[in-house]
Amino acid sequence: MFKRSIGLAALILAASPAPAQESADPPIASAARAEVVRTLGEQLREVYVFPEIAETTAAELQHKADSGAYREYTTSRSFADALRTDLREAGNDRHLQVRYDPSFTPMPQGDDGDHGHDPAEMEQMHREMAENGYGIYRTAQLPGNVGYLDVRFFGPTEFVASAFESALHLLEGSRAIIVDLRSNGGGDPDSVAQLASHFFAKGDERHLNSIYNRPENTTRDFWTVRSVETRFTGPVYVLTSDYTFSGGEEFAYDMQTQKRATLVGETTGGGANPGGPVGLGHGFYAFIPTGRAINPVTGTNWEHVGVRPEHAVPAGDALATAYGMALREAAASAKDEGERKRLEDLAGSDMSEITELPRWKHPRGK
Repeated sequence: MFKRSIGLAALILAASPAPAQESADPPIASAARAEVVRTLGEQLREVYVFPEIAETTAAELQHKADSGAYREYTTSRSFADALRTDLREAGNDRHLQVRYDPSFTPMPQGDDGDHGHDPAEMEQMHREMAENGYGIYRTAQLPGNVGYLDVRFFGPTEFVASAFESALHLLEGSRAIIVDLRSNGGGDPDSVAQLASHFFAKGDERHLNSIYNRPENTTRDFWTVRSVETRFTGPVYVLTSDYTFSGGEEFAYDMQTQKRATLVGETTGGGANPGGPVGLGHGFYAFIPTGRAINPVTGTNWEHVGVRPEHAVPAGDALATAYGMALREAAASAKDEGERKRLEDLAGSDMSEITELPRWKHPRGK
């Protein structure tokens, strides 16, 4: 969940845990550190979704700064890392981020990310989406006619909707579809609803999620999208890992609470508070959650607790587990005896020998 003016790189950065920084690490003066901490506190108090936590978090960070806790961090990136660690610990929210990026450009005041973009900026974002497959890392038809869809992030809907349509069109003849979110760090809630809509029949309209926005004091509802063409109503399995975060968790949670999918894998990261980037000055910016998800079925969300799959297995085993489940379910409903036997044999085979089965590596290298 993100504000789209910062592009694909920041989308992934805001929605997932921090990658290693390898670029230049310029020095930072003590006055600049003090100003960054002070500005961060002001921004937290102004927009963070939980005002009470914003106040205590801002106060704790200011106390650390006043007591000299950041004196030893004399370079920009080392200071950003230290401040981010303290911010997340004080706020207890994995969406909270601090980054040093001198190329960051703050959004114009009042820009909600849906209008007023420069054509060159939009073209750049479109190019970034295209270069990254619009978030779709892989589609495959596994033996036994089980579809496989690996989605790594949820980009802006105007860019990714047609890619979702094409992917589901390729897989619509499957006996079952496995949606792999084990490497998904999040993204746009509109696009979460867009993809989910492909798994409900035409006319089956569902209220999937709501998001409360503190700065605007509004709540927006997200429903299945009527205009989606390709619909798959067969069995759906969703794969999760401890890396799955934010919008990736929302898709899993929405599909689970609507009883439209079976989740297989690990409990997810536990980030349900969407937001956007704000400038802190001196090349720093923060990602601050300004809202919270409210599921229409449970009345709550997955913040801190994550999304718990019905079938808990190590993430590396999730695809083989879900694939076997899909094959057995297909065999049980097969009308032809020969086809039933073939599916049962395939389900009982050594999954490591099925070369078409994609192998997963943890994004953090675990």
